[in-house]
Amino acid sequence: MKRLILLASLVGVGALSVAAFQQPPANAPKVVEVEKLRDNLWMLKGGGGNTAVFVRANGITIVDTKNPGWGQPILDAVKKLSDKPVTQIINTHTHGDHVSGNVEMPVNVEIIVQDNTKKNMEEMRGATGIAQNGPPTNIFKEHNGRGMPTKTFKDRMTVNKGADEIDLYYFGRGHTNGDAWVVFPALRLVHAGDIFSGRNIPLLDANNGGSGVEIGSTLEKAAKSLKNIDTIITGHSTTMTMADLSEYAQFNKDFMTAVQAEKKAGKSADQIAAAWKLPAKYKGYADPTANDAGKTRLKANVQIVLDETK
Repeated sequence: MKRLILLASLVGVGALSVAAFQQPPANAPKVVEVEKLRDNLWMLKGGGGNTAVFVRANGITIVDTKNPGWGQPILDAVKKLSDKPVTQIINTHTHGDHVSGNVEMPVNVEIIVQDNTKKNMEEMRGATGIAQNGPPTNIFKEHNGRGMPTKTFKDRMTVNKGADEIDLYYFGRGHTNGDAWVVFPALRLVHAGDIFSGRNIPLLDANNGGSGVEIGSTLEKAAKSLKNIDTIITGHSTTMTMADLSEYAQFNKDFMTAVQAEKKAGKSADQIAAAWKLPAKYKGYADPTANDAGKTRLKANVQIVLDETK
């Protein structure tokens, strides 16, 4: 049975952020919700992207470290799960709500990312389609490089051995140009990060290499390549299945096709976004036309597909 643990800290800032670089309200309590998915793996929700905690024989691996100020609440939650040291961090991509807690992790921790993500983390550019309160800040430069990656991979890498093995994959551009898929083969589980954030229209971050034309094919490649997976940790939603991933790949391909057809008909980005409706077959997906933030993301995604379509 899944077990929930609540950890609250009343200092600083923090709250769930479903989109990169959106800062939570000041003085909000930091609440980490811990959900047990396997005997030695938990999902931590709140404060940014979903975090995975994997307890290995000789240490702990953390996947994604949430917004600024959330590193210590993660560590506090981890202490309730195991007394082993945190020795390894894997970041699925560059966004601040998935990497900022790195700066609060032990100084000697190994930090692994995809090649392009390291380059993006060196710059920490603002994400396409997300309103900025002032210019973007680089948390790693502010901390003299602490929290930056110590190891990278291009297409695939295996770390650890036996039951502790973790397989890292890069299948192509999507949410960014460095989206890592973090597979725990012994547990039949993968952390997908924000390339599969949930049943919603994705954030396509062209500023960090994201692609509206390629995301559907990238997701499809992941769905076909990853074997023996029962559970997917999404970037910001509940856990999903491989069938959900295949459907999400088709959702993104359908979106691209619809936008390209409207472009061929001579429609502008404003016209396409205003006319787009969530297809009935994707009932249960978040409807971006239901609020202003969703409409802004929808229009941004339409424009990205138009810009990529020759």
